[in-house]
Amino acid sequence: MTAEWVHPGLLLILGAWLVPLLRGRIKRAAMLILPAAALMDCLLMTPGIYGVTSILGQDLVFGRVDRLSLVFSYVFSLMALLAMIYALHVEDDSQHVAALTYVGSALGVTFAGDLLSLYVFWELMAISSALLVLLRREASAVAAGFRYLLVHIFGGLILLAGIVLHFSRTGSLAFGDMGASSGGAAGAMILAAFLLNAAVPPLGAWLPDAYPEATVTGAVFMTAFTTKSAVYVLIRGYAGTELLVWLGAAMAVYGVVYAVLENDARRLLAYHIISQVGYMVCGVGIGSALATNGATAHAFAHILYKALLFMGAGAVLQTTGLRKLSEMGGLYKTMPITLGLYMIGAFAISAVPLFSGFVSKSMVVSAAGESHRPAIFLMLTLASAGTFLHTGLKLPYYMFFGMDSGRPGREPPRNMLVAMGLAAVACVLIGVFPGLLYQHLPNPVLFVPYTLQHVTSTLGMLGFTALGFFLLLKHLDPEPAISLDTDWFYRRGSARLVTLVRGPLARLESGFVGEIYEFVIRRPVLGAATFLRNLDTLVVDSAIVGLGRSTGTLSQVLKTLVSGNAQHYGLIMAAGILSLLVLAILIR
Repeated sequence: MTAEWVHPGLLLILGAWLVPLLRGRIKRAAMLILPAAALMDCLLMTPGIYGVTSILGQDLVFGRVDRLSLVFSYVFSLMALLAMIYALHVEDDSQHVAALTYVGSALGVTFAGDLLSLYVFWELMAISSALLVLLRREASAVAAGFRYLLVHIFGGLILLAGIVLHFSRTGSLAFGDMGASSGGAAGAMILAAFLLNAAVPPLGAWLPDAYPEATVTGAVFMTAFTTKSAVYVLIRGYAGTELLVWLGAAMAVYGVVYAVLENDARRLLAYHIISQVGYMVCGVGIGSALATNGATAHAFAHILYKALLFMGAGAVLQTTGLRKLSEMGGLYKTMPITLGLYMIGAFAISAVPLFSGFVSKSMVVSAAGESHRPAIFLMLTLASAGTFLHTGLKLPYYMFFGMDSGRPGREPPRNMLVAMGLAAVACVLIGVFPGLLYQHLPNPVLFVPYTLQHVTSTLGMLGFTALGFFLLLKHLDPEPAISLDTDWFYRRGSARLVTLVRGPLARLESGFVGEIYEFVIRRPVLGAATFLRNLDTLVVDSAIVGLGRSTGTLSQVLKTLVSGNAQHYGLIMAAGILSLLVLAILIR
């Protein structure tokens, strides 16, 4: 950091460690001042290259500031402020340190102009976000947190290997258009690492596995940064990659299909993160100016409305302890404000006109139509209908209006409602005044969302989806079960693999490996131990015992000399002097 440029990510990472040192209102003020300062820092930035340092002949750029990095930094820092307001009532300082470090790391990725600094912040982001799961301190959360950490460590190793190969091939660590500068194994490995963080199937099962197990406030942070940081680096490095078009469209449908099976409210919302990120990945793949703008705009809108949805589900969990839709119902009576704010987020994610999702998601769908991709256009449209069906209708119906479970509910703490209210206002403002967002997108915007055809077709699709929901309501009752995704391989498959190989491995260990251990390790170690024991007994102990006996004999002699009689002492002194004189004569 210099006088002309202050890194907002480092503000949060370093400032996070002040929080545990503070108490009461001062601590809560610091929790708000830090993200507010980061937001103001981002808003005051001007495009340019800052924070350049040289290591081993390579320039590391910590501050590449342009329109793309700026728009992501705005929403990241804004989301940090909203989420910290939501978390003001939490007394666990470790959660706040982890959350602020997480946000700061995401901002570090956003402004990184080289692969090495990107990698450092990328790994710090993984570690700090894993803590938000582990700090829930329940058995299921600890297990999910370790699975999450292992998956992301694996992804980090892939990224590091790709960076090393890229550097050995090009001699440069600059991060830009990787499709043009890095091919072969290096480009594939870097892309795979980015896709893992974007939760692209089959690499995305970590997301619905971990997010529902995070702390109530930690889950709100997690919805915003890991996957959207991945979208940012994909835009920066792999725009126009054809593979991403189909992966993104498949994601959009995939997340909706799995959401159908879900009973856990936060797990259902987590699958819709995968679906919505699919729109962004698809837009990156299409690569046109409209598609890239759409991916960026949808990432911005998605961070706000998805956080609002998780805030609503978290408020229910906070006040009732309920997670499963089959156990909820009747909460509209005691949580009407939470219901109203949640529905704003639900309308936004469902792309209802006058809400933020309508002005962002439609850019990607329109880009698919303009690029003459009817199959992609159809998949994205179907995914949009499925999103409204489950997030906009099914989840709020069973959470707030279903059969009354009898579990008393109440509105969450005031700070949680304030954060939800601010996020809801942002969703409406962007939907009503899309120019507020469009003016910050990386490319000039010529898109007009509010055309008669677009509005009427959207309302028609949403209307028929709602009709189908109420006609098929009896068949949509949530089942009290957990559906396994590709996480089956490490949640159950690994246990079965251990059971399968336990017998052969045990025989191998007791046979071949056991004999090697006996001759190479056990016998030499025991022989050396016997030799050292004998050495200790014969030499060391004997020397110490002999010294002790000599000391005892000397002490007895000295004891007889100490009589307390002055005449005796005089005779001893005279004998000593006489001995010295005789010794001196003999020496001469």
